[in-house]
Amino acid sequence: MEYMVLFFTHSGAIKFQRKCKKAAIPCELMPVPRVLSSNCSISAKIELSNNIDELIDSEIEKVFSFHKGNYELIYTAE
Repeated sequence: MEYMVLFFTHSGAIKFQRKCKKAAIPCELMPVPRVLSSNCSISAKIELSNNIDELIDSEIEKVFSFHKGNYELIYTAE
């Protein structure tokens, strides 16, 4: 499944990318799609067959699943 991960900070996105690289998870950093946020920020697009809950940490603001052109919010920080 594909996911779009949004972060509170750019440094959080960089840390997440490093974590994905160590775990051999494909991860591409990119601007946040406008349909997900009006903030000019950075996001990570990942493909993952496992449960994404294992990757969620305090740096992550939101996580969307992406399927057939549709985004679904599956996690938001409290």
